[in-house]
Amino acid sequence: MGSYAYKYCMCFTRKFRSPDAQPPPDVRAAHLSVSTADGLRRFLADVQAESPADVDRILAMLTAGGPAGGIARLVNRSPAPSPPSLDDFFGFLFSPELNPPIANQVHQDMSAPFSHYFIFTGHNSYLTGNQLNSDSSDVPIIKALQRGVRVIELDMWPNSSKNNVDILHGGTLTAPVEMIRCLKSIKEYAFCASTYPLVITLEDHLTPDLQAKVAEMLTETFGDLLFIPSSDPTKELPSPEALMKRIIISTKPPQEYKEFLKAKNNHNANGNIASLAEEPSMRRLDSNADESDGKDELDEEEDEDSDEDDPKLQQDTACEYRKLITIHAGKPKGHLKDALKVDPDKVRRLSLSETQLAKATTSHGADVIRFTQKNILRVYPKGTRVNSSNYDPMNAWTHGAQMVAFNTQGHDRELRIMQGFFRANGGCGYVKKPDFLLTTGPNGEIFDPKASLPVKKTLKVKVYMGDGWRMDFSKTHFDTFSPPDFYTRVGIVGVKADSVMKKTRTIEDQWVPVWDEEFTFPLTVPELALLRIEVKEYDMSEKHDFGGQTCLPVWELKQGIRAVPLHDRKGNKYKSVRLLMRFDFVCH
Repeated sequence: MGSYAYKYCMCFTRKFRSPDAQPPPDVRAAHLSVSTADGLRRFLADVQAESPADVDRILAMLTAGGPAGGIARLVNRSPAPSPPSLDDFFGFLFSPELNPPIANQVHQDMSAPFSHYFIFTGHNSYLTGNQLNSDSSDVPIIKALQRGVRVIELDMWPNSSKNNVDILHGGTLTAPVEMIRCLKSIKEYAFCASTYPLVITLEDHLTPDLQAKVAEMLTETFGDLLFIPSSDPTKELPSPEALMKRIIISTKPPQEYKEFLKAKNNHNANGNIASLAEEPSMRRLDSNADESDGKDELDEEEDEDSDEDDPKLQQDTACEYRKLITIHAGKPKGHLKDALKVDPDKVRRLSLSETQLAKATTSHGADVIRFTQKNILRVYPKGTRVNSSNYDPMNAWTHGAQMVAFNTQGHDRELRIMQGFFRANGGCGYVKKPDFLLTTGPNGEIFDPKASLPVKKTLKVKVYMGDGWRMDFSKTHFDTFSPPDFYTRVGIVGVKADSVMKKTRTIEDQWVPVWDEEFTFPLTVPELALLRIEVKEYDMSEKHDFGGQTCLPVWELKQGIRAVPLHDRKGNKYKSVRLLMRFDFVCH
């Protein structure tokens, strides 16, 4: 047991005792059950609900030593093993490496069609900051790939000389970066965090000759990594398993893009541009085209010039460029209900802003889910989010949207939820959609996330204690005159009926707070629920200080007593900060 000294009033010193982390009563009681030779094996199977294979894996890991240290005595296979000490047992339980809250391996079926998965998706992946005047760079792309993002967005524009391709946010003051630089970085880091396929969505604002240049850059840079579909259009996309370590392209085919520009000009000529903008499936908020993300399309002069290009050149360009496109982002025709119709002969991608999605799910919720059972739905932030903030992703997920595009430049609550969601399935960037979003009832019934549903499971969460701040922060980081006063907020992010936040009491002047409080969460849709955890340091006169956070998929939580590592606002895991918690499920 140590102590901390704090100065106040210039000349006085206050000393506070700093007790070491002590096992809570539940851990002491559990320790009694592992005091025999086979005790830990029974504890792992009965209390922690580990599978037989995981029990053997954990015991083998502990026997091998390494981070386990003295805990190896727990599985000593000698004829007369010594009983494990309480400290050893507590050390094992409080180690996120040895006793994590969720699995860190891919465990879901990855052989289903591509449209059956939620995919970790970035928006304007090249921007370093806000959406108006930040720099474009390959650095945020690299960071996104290192975090497991599986969909990278690039906005392609002609450079100032009109002879090469830049990546930038069109119609803004963002500085450009050369496309080839982005592609080279993507190739180097594409599979550093996940071996499952990487999708590049291309926002195409190019002339035919530059489209041909892009086709050449893609094939030369990626080589055999680039997946080229065998049919055009594709009736069903391959599985993530079949596309492992492949890069796939998604954009509008060139001819469809030209047709859209012609339609746009015709509407302009007829004075009907306002009616075009009012068709929900044909516009972006405060902007133009379905695929433009609020950026200007090619202007009329450029479009006219492209129409006068040599037809053979356009045909050759369309062939070379088009054959690289696996996921076609076809132009929606007519009203939203028409855009959501399912074509049995081809798969396509539709993009909707968060605002458009909200309207679509209100008026055509069942159609949205039917569409996503076969096709790809991409949702993106509305154009007014110039500070790179994000939206609540739950409405998109509960309606089956695979690509819920987020600004990863920000560090808001919504991004933490997104990061937590994709900790599922070993953090590979692909999460299998629950069956109720993939199936239709015998009478055509479709899941309704707004319906009043019965409680399916109850999650019991016990927050025992926390530790690690004394190692990762200076003694005056939270409070100049005393140790911190920590409390924990814990709750559910999910459908409206399940969403709630609760909090523990505040433990004053303690670097190792012990709460020992239990909370109960009834869940109607546990398959899409996330457990949100946040530690705050109470401050009477100012805004409460941030002490760490994490977000965990409920359907992945391991039962029993678990060590939960905490992260900073950006999602980076702290070196030492963690909570000791317990999770139990009651089925109804």
